[in-house]
Amino acid sequence: MAVKLNQTGIRHARSLVRDGKVVRDERDAWSEDAPSAQDENDFIEKHGWGEYSKWHLGVDDDMDRDTKGHYSFPYGDFAKVHRCAVISAESRAGQFDHDDIRDDAKKLLELIDGD
Repeated sequence: MAVKLNQTGIRHARSLVRDGKVVRDERDAWSEDAPSAQDENDFIEKHGWGEYSKWHLGVDDDMDRDTKGHYSFPYGDFAKVHRCAVISAESRAGQFDHDDIRDDAKKLLELIDGD
């Protein structure tokens, strides 16, 4: 698996945080706040894969760009960045040695908490 940092996603996330589009939720809230598979499908149908990609910190170049498997480490609900999702992404990226994703998630978290 060739998961790497999604530059488009991290730029989008930073922009959203700077614009105040953040949910400062608790650490474990992502399991409840994360979009459902149907929410994802509806978003892709309405906005396309390019917009869907902006909501993920990781991409896997071994997977087709027009599949959900290409995208990993989601950080929001297609409207706002969720603090709990960024924490989850940082933790999971660290577990799987995706250091660039882990480090950028940590910087994003610092941006959120510094607001």
